[in-house]
Amino acid sequence: MNISLKGKVALVGGSTRGIGLAIAKQLASSGASVCLMSRNQSMMEKVVDQLSKDYNQEHSFIKVDFSDFDSLKVIMKDFFSKRKIDILINNTQGPSSGNALSKSVNDYQFAFDLLFKNIVYTSSLALDHMKKQNWGRIINVASVSVREPLNYLVLSNTIRSAMVSWSKTLSADVASYGITVNSILTGYFDTERISDLIKDKAKSLNVNESEVLDSMKELVPLKRLGKPEEYGYLVNFLASDKASYITGSSIPIDGGLLKSI
Repeated sequence: MNISLKGKVALVGGSTRGIGLAIAKQLASSGASVCLMSRNQSMMEKVVDQLSKDYNQEHSFIKVDFSDFDSLKVIMKDFFSKRKIDILINNTQGPSSGNALSKSVNDYQFAFDLLFKNIVYTSSLALDHMKKQNWGRIINVASVSVREPLNYLVLSNTIRSAMVSWSKTLSADVASYGITVNSILTGYFDTERISDLIKDKAKSLNVNESEVLDSMKELVPLKRLGKPEEYGYLVNFLASDKASYITGSSIPIDGGLLKSI
């Protein structure tokens, strides 16, 4: 399948490593001009330089800290007053791990700002242009834990569930403008994030990290972690005209990890 995103501008959150970086690379490979979002400016400069060398189009970046909502609001408002985007990839760092007994109300508030308010606000700004041109793509990076909660990820379970529900509602409201809104339910991928979670879990259980990794793989019918580039392929498809009849969906990419239908 030949996918062309030539002439499209994509804004990709958390795009200096892991899944976000893989998404940025795949969109760029299909011709999109990618704007990275991260708090690590030096890494973004390196990625933009590499994308420009590998794919012959203009790329850029915007420095934001997803953990500071008030600052993000100012930066994103200024950004959208000057630029328009066609494809928005809502992806942030994940909140800290832990079960329900280990978290305070303040922890939930922080996670709400990080995983919900940031996404809703940025999407609302992006929608102005998308509605005017009668075309747009909003793709949210979520988690399989919204369907089958993981007890050690209570903040992610809770707030990402709200985000996916909002996404479903939004998809119906903007469908008449030719805008699709979809969420991806992420399983276990070979990223820095999963490495951090493995370390935390191994420490809490007082076992070796290799044991935790092996147990994760054993839960996956394909018996391995996902590759970030495999994630990029799905996002690339959803961002294209090939997926114009897919909206309001929550699509697992998990190697068969979810037991539910």
